[in-house]
Amino acid sequence: MNILQKIFNDNYEIIKYSLHPRHVVMENIEKMINCGDPSFGGAMYGCSHCGELKFVPFRCHSKFCPTCGNKYSNDRSTMMSFKLIRCTHRHCVFTIDEELRHFFLDDRSLLDCLFHAVRSVVLELFHKMNKSKNFVPGFVCVLHTFGRPLEWNPHIHCLLTEGGFSDDGFWRVIKHFNYTYFRKAFQTALLNEMELHIGPSFKKTKAAIYKKDKNGFYVYAKPNLCDPSTVVKYISRYLGRPVIATSRIDSYNGETVTFHYNKHEDNSYVQKTIPVLDFIKLLIQHIPEKHFKMTRYYGLYARHRESDKKLTKAVPEFKHKIILDFNKWRNLFLLSFGYDPLNCPKCNHTMEFLELYHNHKRVSLVELYERAMAKLHCRSSGKAT
Repeated sequence: MNILQKIFNDNYEIIKYSLHPRHVVMENIEKMINCGDPSFGGAMYGCSHCGELKFVPFRCHSKFCPTCGNKYSNDRSTMMSFKLIRCTHRHCVFTIDEELRHFFLDDRSLLDCLFHAVRSVVLELFHKMNKSKNFVPGFVCVLHTFGRPLEWNPHIHCLLTEGGFSDDGFWRVIKHFNYTYFRKAFQTALLNEMELHIGPSFKKTKAAIYKKDKNGFYVYAKPNLCDPSTVVKYISRYLGRPVIATSRIDSYNGETVTFHYNKHEDNSYVQKTIPVLDFIKLLIQHIPEKHFKMTRYYGLYARHRESDKKLTKAVPEFKHKIILDFNKWRNLFLLSFGYDPLNCPKCNHTMEFLELYHNHKRVSLVELYERAMAKLHCRSSGKAT
């Protein structure tokens, strides 16, 4: 078990019966705890040259799992890179007032409002440049509900093209963005969306926010993500990361958890020690509802834009198969750790797939190994298995 699995495994009963979590939370916790457990099934590989056997357990495929979450992020980043246009991109972050955060925690359907607000602001900004030409940018929005200290802090990361494509096929480069418009327009769009969703009871809060944030909500836009390979690496490193990596958890003694992070403001190192249940509460609040889309594509990157396939992509189509192949677990092992997991440790030949084992079959590992040895013997002797 990794340290996160141990933390949740030790406190499973308390989480289930004392914290009263959402159903989707328990579903993800159970998947994560049992990830890599041989008793839940796996694949058997064998070497036909020397008879060596290797059992590879199934993984849980939960985004909450630090292992499978990284694999999911890698796959998502790769698929995203296939869509990107070969042009300069800008990274924008749309944040909200602290006093609004609890609304999104109490009613998670409000998280859709964040996406709707960002979409309307970006499209309106480009539309104002030339209404007759109807310039449309390409942008990808990713929802983060966490900050570095793991607190609840919903905000949108947006990867935006520095330019737009018109209906008549003209590309217009945009180097300067109106930040005042971004801040105020995003504030107005979000507050209007929230009032529409919550109802008249939100009007008092809305007025107080306008009075407090007279310059709008803070919007950050980092320029010059121009090189396509740089953009792809950026997506992989930042936009698709899990809530916390196991490398950030320094220690766990059964009662408290110590983890660290670097402050966003000055990048200074901070180490925190908190009770284990408080740490668990911090993490599970960020598990999204089932089927909720944390990444959404708009404009030129939307699925329906079949007419824009002629645009040059950051990753040429002939490389798609190659890159996807390197996302397979065998090649990821090779890239990450420098060895092929299916190379026989005894004779260095490639091991062959023999059989899948599923937990519902209730086959003992001893029986599985005996069947695998029989298959290997048949193959090595040239008989049909």
